[in-house]
Amino acid sequence: MPQVALWLVPRRQYDTGSMAPPRPSIADKRRTFAGLHAQGCFAIPNPWDLGSACYLQSLGYKAIASTSSGFAWSNARPDNGVSREQVLAHLAALVAATDIPVNADFEAGFAHEPAGVAESVRLAVATGVAGLSIEDSTGDAARPLYELPLAIERIRAARRAIDQSGGDTLLVGRAECYLVGRADLTETVARLRAYAEAGADCLYAPGVRNREDIAAVVAAVAPKPVNVLAGSAGGLTMADFATLGVRRVSVGGALARAAWGGFMRAARMLAEQGRFDEFAQAASGNELNALFAKRGA
Repeated sequence: MPQVALWLVPRRQYDTGSMAPPRPSIADKRRTFAGLHAQGCFAIPNPWDLGSACYLQSLGYKAIASTSSGFAWSNARPDNGVSREQVLAHLAALVAATDIPVNADFEAGFAHEPAGVAESVRLAVATGVAGLSIEDSTGDAARPLYELPLAIERIRAARRAIDQSGGDTLLVGRAECYLVGRADLTETVARLRAYAEAGADCLYAPGVRNREDIAAVVAAVAPKPVNVLAGSAGGLTMADFATLGVRRVSVGGALARAAWGGFMRAARMLAEQGRFDEFAQAASGNELNALFAKRGA
């Protein structure tokens, strides 16, 4: 059984009576991020705004990843309903607000053709993200995935754009088969292998959940690292994922949905029953004020 790496780091210490240490540079964050993918298993949770990002950093997480759905909902839009310009501004803000690496959920690259994907990737790299993912989903229900040759060219275009921008941003290739109703492990593995050969540094097939399938994905693309999505309650633990050889575990929009769940329950109870019971589970305003006051000190 492999050793389970710790997926949390010591909490950031704040001392308002002394000079703050220098913040890590973009290059520092990218080196740190690359190192995280070399061994062990780490959680990479998904904030949806600056406050949630800074709170996750305060808990000692080693890295964070944006969530397209969580960010879209915070802007009263459906997932994949936010413009490239809005996403780029959001990524730049996350990078500027935190001292840990940020991985971008960059959807399908905001373009169909490889040249357009390359342009989008160059812009994403310029925000300072330490990594970004490119999906193979089309958004077209009739043809939900790009044909494999085009999907490969899209990853190659992203790889070239990263290399031309310095080459230190990690590229994640995503096979969306399970999320679009094609839960076929053989096709998923074939796509992930092709994306690895095309230059993806890390591979990701959201929706793959059981031990056997996860182990098959890890073995198929080894030695390249694998990201697994854990977006629901129960199931495998971080220790289980580490045992299976998974390198990193993200949660997608689950934290945003959890926050929305608490908000919706409290708002509905007030609207429908005139009661305030759900506020019993609310976060402490003093705790939040203290967190952000220390951060700004």
